[in-house]
Amino acid sequence: MLPEIDGIEVCKRIRTAPDIALLPIIMLTAKAEESDTIIGLELGADDYVMKPFSPKSLVARVKALIRRLGRTDDPMQSSFGFGPLLLDLPRHEVTVKGNEVALTANEFGLLEHLLSHPGRVLTRDVLLNAIWVYDYYGTTRCVDVHIRRLKLKAPLLDDAIISVKSLGYKLSDQAPEK
Repeated sequence: MLPEIDGIEVCKRIRTAPDIALLPIIMLTAKAEESDTIIGLELGADDYVMKPFSPKSLVARVKALIRRLGRTDDPMQSSFGFGPLLLDLPRHEVTVKGNEVALTANEFGLLEHLLSHPGRVLTRDVLLNAIWVYDYYGTTRCVDVHIRRLKLKAPLLDDAIISVKSLGYKLSDQAPEK
């Protein structure tokens, strides 16, 4: 809907220009068809927001994109280990003793946040704001559900993720033995 050139073409040109190809792109558009969203995301947009949108939702999406940009390609920061568990950010994989553990995006984000803040108490609100990208209108108890699922999928975390009564969770400083 831009004059002379549309947003899809702008996105294509940015992604093919080596000096600016890594710029983050959030498309704000009146095009609300599913096919438009798919095309925008497949051509390189990091997010696709349709009008009308909530300003709070847009701010949350921008914050999430900035968080992702804060991750570096430095190998020291691209993975987290906890005993036999390895979380590989670039590959978006979690393995325990070499066996892949299938996690949802929220479970992965939750585990990443816990691993990057070992021993630190993280409130449910902090975890919600760090992981749930869009406006969330439920209770903070959804974090409990995701923690429980995470522990079921990776049993070595059962004793390692400690519930802090009426507050949230923390990851034990002590990793289980290999």
